[in-house]
Amino acid sequence: MFASLRGSRGPMPLLAVLAFGLAVSAQAQDKPDTPRAPEAKPEMAAAPQSAKVGEAAPDFTLKDTAGKEIHLADLTKAGKIVVLEWFNPDCPVSQAYHTKDMVMRKLSEELAAKGVVWLAVNSGAPGNQGAGLERNQKALEEFSIGYPVLLDESGKVGRLYGAKTTPHMYVIGKDGKLQYAGAIDDSSGKGEAKTNYVRDAVGSLLAGKDVAVKESKSFGCSVKYGKTDA
Repeated sequence: MFASLRGSRGPMPLLAVLAFGLAVSAQAQDKPDTPRAPEAKPEMAAAPQSAKVGEAAPDFTLKDTAGKEIHLADLTKAGKIVVLEWFNPDCPVSQAYHTKDMVMRKLSEELAAKGVVWLAVNSGAPGNQGAGLERNQKALEEFSIGYPVLLDESGKVGRLYGAKTTPHMYVIGKDGKLQYAGAIDDSSGKGEAKTNYVRDAVGSLLAGKDVAVKESKSFGCSVKYGKTDA
């Protein structure tokens, strides 16, 4: 380098060498920076978990007609089998299962004696058929319901579980996993049932066996959800 800085009359003075070095350094700083990789964007929030047989049942907290909060996780952590019944007191099919032969009452009492928790869920939006606190408080007496009726007026829990009809039944095992989803029985609402899917599912779980029928097509009135932009 220094050889190239020699002038016709001998080596360049030391100050000239230093000045030349500073100039070269300044030119290097004037060069544009190396482009940086774009910063990673934050990940989108995970979509709400949806109910799938064999997987963990979506957790929820809802209030019953007495204003008491029921937290699903509290029940499964306590080792309880939980039965969920989607309910509408003004749906003729729901009514039939609570009046004619009192299927829901008898089965819920039979299973409660074995430590099983039965919960009804009403996902009807305000103003829709069978919805509202007063209507469901009255239904408890009208149908002699001995288990909580939970109000899901936003429809969030119903949609999370994919509840389509009243009734629509779900059985959750002690491990918190959804073990059965579908109809209460095989009658399709048109005759006498030969098989009660909920009784069989719970019986298998209590016996430590695998549930034979894990899913079936539910029947009844459509759940009276409110309008949504989702």
